[in-house]
Amino acid sequence: MDIHHKPIQQRIEWLIEHASSHSAIYSSPGSWLARTRYLAEHPTSIAVLKCMDGRINIPVATNTPQGIIQPFRNLGGIFDLGWPHLGEVLAGYIQDVVTDGRRAMALITYHFSKGDPQRGCAGFNYDTEAAKAHTYQIKRQVEEVFGVDHKTVYPIVCGFETDEDALILHGTTGEQLNMAEIGSDDRDMLPQRLEALFPDMSGQMRQDLLPLIVGNLDHIEEARQMERELDIVHREWMICLGRGFDFLHTPNQALIIGPYSPSLADPILKAAGIIESNMRAGRIPDDGFLLLASVPYQDVGVDRARAEVKSRFLCDFAADQIRTTYPELARRMFVKTAVLNWQSHALEMLFES
Repeated sequence: MDIHHKPIQQRIEWLIEHASSHSAIYSSPGSWLARTRYLAEHPTSIAVLKCMDGRINIPVATNTPQGIIQPFRNLGGIFDLGWPHLGEVLAGYIQDVVTDGRRAMALITYHFSKGDPQRGCAGFNYDTEAAKAHTYQIKRQVEEVFGVDHKTVYPIVCGFETDEDALILHGTTGEQLNMAEIGSDDRDMLPQRLEALFPDMSGQMRQDLLPLIVGNLDHIEEARQMERELDIVHREWMICLGRGFDFLHTPNQALIIGPYSPSLADPILKAAGIIESNMRAGRIPDDGFLLLASVPYQDVGVDRARAEVKSRFLCDFAADQIRTTYPELARRMFVKTAVLNWQSHALEMLFES
């Protein structure tokens, strides 16, 4: 169902029902067993550092089961491991992976549109080369923190072409693998291509990367059979701030901002500008947009209470920024605050204003 042109109240109701449905499916015995089986076959943990752009949905683009890929989002895919909160969250994530006896792979992404540069990354003023250069800077930081030998944490620079949702893997040898250029007859050669791209990558890691690129090939073929004119432009109608938005596996719905940067105002205001542009262009109705803050928690008690306090802070901070800079847009702002149960992926609404 195309939700983008529904009245804002119907869109919000759809979101809540969608989140509830996702939690029910995610928590079901069959889904739990499927994830457990997948991780047993492909134990490498996969993190993706990516832009807040709602068109970038790596699980969908790779046909990967929900709950497998760990996302980190920010404006333009701009990150710095020196940021205190990002450094803590990423280090904690890697520590949990290593404690389980597994390795981790980090896809560090930039994105662009081959059809129109103005459909590229606004965070870098549509300068794809600048975005790409930044991903290499992040890669160097990951190597500095987690080791240059790539034995436990393997960072990969990865392009994402939004017209066809195609991955572009940049190898350590300077070569690249553009999935949009791979024909069906070339599938059998993909393991050898990966080995050539990443000669220092363990065989297990390559085996665990292979399903993502095969899934991406299938997705690209499906995308080429569809009318995607409305999917390849911005149509987001909500700003999501915080973490725990895996349930939004329908692309192009939300601009998702992780709470990592010391300067949250910049991505919030950029997101508000995109929402305003979407309304002005008629890509979404101008009757309202949603600001949703969410913070995950592991345990009841103090952990959940702290998540509530943090979620309210993020929501109030973002709302104040939007009211100050976009007062007219703010009059059409609907606000919801939530926490997310990591175990069940249940989104628990706290209040609305």
